[in-house]
Order: sequence, then C-alpha cells, then structure tokens
Amino acid sequence: MLYLIADWFHYEGLSNLFRYQTFRSGAALMTALGLGLLIGPRFINMLRVRQGKGQPIREDGPQSHLAKRGTPTMGGLMILTALVSSMILFMDVTNPFVWACVAVTVGFGIIGFLDDYDKVAKRSTAGLSSKLRLGLEFVVAGIASYIIVSQLNTNLYVPFLSGRYIPLGPFYYVFAAVVIVGAGNAVNLTDGLDGLATMPVIIAAGTFAIICYLAGRVDYANYLGIPHVPRAGELAVFCAGIIGACLAFLWFNAPPAAVFMGDTGSLALGGALGAIAVAAHHEIVLAIVGGLFVLEAASVIIQVFWFKRTGRRVFRMAPIHHHFEQKGWKESTVVIRFWIISIVLAVLGLSTLKLR
Repeated sequence: MLYLIADWFHYEGLSNLFRYQTFRSGAALMTALGLGLLIGPRFINMLRVRQGKGQPIREDGPQSHLAKRGTPTMGGLMILTALVSSMILFMDVTNPFVWACVAVTVGFGIIGFLDDYDKVAKRSTAGLSSKLRLGLEFVVAGIASYIIVSQLNTNLYVPFLSGRYIPLGPFYYVFAAVVIVGAGNAVNLTDGLDGLATMPVIIAAGTFAIICYLAGRVDYANYLGIPHVPRAGELAVFCAGIIGACLAFLWFNAPPAAVFMGDTGSLALGGALGAIAVAAHHEIVLAIVGGLFVLEAASVIIQVFWFKRTGRRVFRMAPIHHHFEQKGWKESTVVIRFWIISIVLAVLGLSTLKLR
C-alpha cells in the first residue's frame, strides 16, 4: 500500500525511499517484528482462554515434554498476522511472485489451523487425516505453482555449475508443487522443540532474501552466473517480513515456551520457503540451505519404511531431534546444535552463488 502511494507521488521526497527493495525489506522486517511483539501477549492470552488445556502432548514422546501441558498452540496466527500486515504495507502489489507466495503462506496456514483446531477440539495428537491435508496442500501449491511458473522458464538449474540446467517442460509445474508441499511438511516435522524450527526458518529466509535480491538484478545475476529472474528481488521484502515475524514469535517461544506455533505456523512458513525457492529458480539450493528440514523429514520416512519392513526402528524416536533427546541430550542442547547446523548449511548454500 505504501509502495503504491509512493508510486502515485512519483517517488518525490521521502517517498523515494520506497523505490528501493533494501529499504522496504528493512521496513517490513521492523514492522513485522514490532507488530508481533505488540500483539503477542494479548494473542497468547486469547489462545490460552479459548484452548483451555492447550496443545495435546504425545504420551509416547520424551517424558520431559509432559511438563509443557497447558501451553497454547496456533501461535502461527500471530506470525501470519504480523507477516501479512507488513506485506500489505511494503510489497509491490503488481508483482505476481509476491501474491503467489502470500497465497501459499495463508493457504497452508489455514490448513494448519484446521489441523490444530481438530487436535485441540478432540484432545488428540492425530489432527486431520494425512490424505485430506496433503490433498488440500497440493491444491494450494498447484495454484501457486501455475502463477509462479507462468512467469519463468521450466528449467531446473543445477547449483555449483554455471549455465547448467535440466529442462523439465510441463513436468516443472508438478515439480514446483512437490517442492512447496515438501518444504511445508519438512518444517512442520521439525517443529517439535521450543525454537527448533523458528531459528532455522529465520536463517533460511535471510539466505533467500540475499538470493532473491541478486537473482532479481540482471547485473549481479550475470556476474554470478545464476539464473536471472525479473522481479524476483521483491521476494527479498517477503523474506524480511518472515524474519521479523519469526523473531517476534521467538521472543514468546523461547524456553519455557509461552506458546507453540503449531501446524498453523510451521506449514505456512515451510510452504512460503518452498514457493520463494521456486520463484527464485533455486529449488536445489533450498534443499541445501534447509538441509536440517530435509534431515528431519528423511528421518521420519526412513523410520516408517524400515519399521514396516523389519519391525525394528533405525532411530530411538522420529523425527530425529527426539532421537537425540532419548539419548540423553537436553532440549536446549539439541536446539542450539541444530541451529549451528542450519547456519553452516546456509553458508554452504550461499557459496553456490559464486562456486559456478
């Protein structure tokens, strides 16, 4: 909205600042952060009153988690409110990439909300059926993929190699939807400890803010040998909004957590990262930067597959962060060490920009 108003005034005076994506990125971050901190206490009190006993805790999980009973969930609503508000203020409303990413974020957030609501209402950890949830996710991701891919070519670019790509043709639409859904569920599986998913999302969003800005600039893209995506730089503003909203949430989610983001937040944030990666033509790089999310999802797949085949478990408990808890690691130890892994993977992902 403010970007559009500045355009009406032909960017004269202070309104000229809104011409620059860097300024709007900083403004979006601070707005989302400030708004999140402002509405957080009331939001948490509202959730606590409405939910009563809070998020159901798995009886077969780590015993230390039983102390978290009564903690409200659906804190992702706070993240979405802060994020979407900052986007309305500072995004370029004519940019289809931004709207596609917002659609995925809100759409996945609604699906996650329905899942959280079902868990709280039934006092069960099951939630919606996996088939229904995946079906809804693919509908949202499919629509967003169509919007995004219609602005791009259908090549899958290979990191570390300049100008190398795999032409996927029409299959790229399916691939893009799978990336978005996969990212959403991978972050959702990671969200099992206080702050465990939030900081890696912040790190990944910061990394992709840089990638999107560079990909959107033809001069930088040509210099680095990465695919140039016109107007992708606007997604740096979106990434900055994610950072601000997540930082505000982390303030209240720091141990001992006053609120959980729930599927409402984790599905939305993961889907947003997937949509951003597709729009920036850096899908494989997302698997590197978000390697922690990939590891968490892979641990669940391996555990289920091996248990069905042999009746035995590979890990003491999946996702893998619970495995380390069962081995005796404190929750804070797992969280901080996984944050360190996320930082290392982000640096590795950024290195793909130059090592081509």
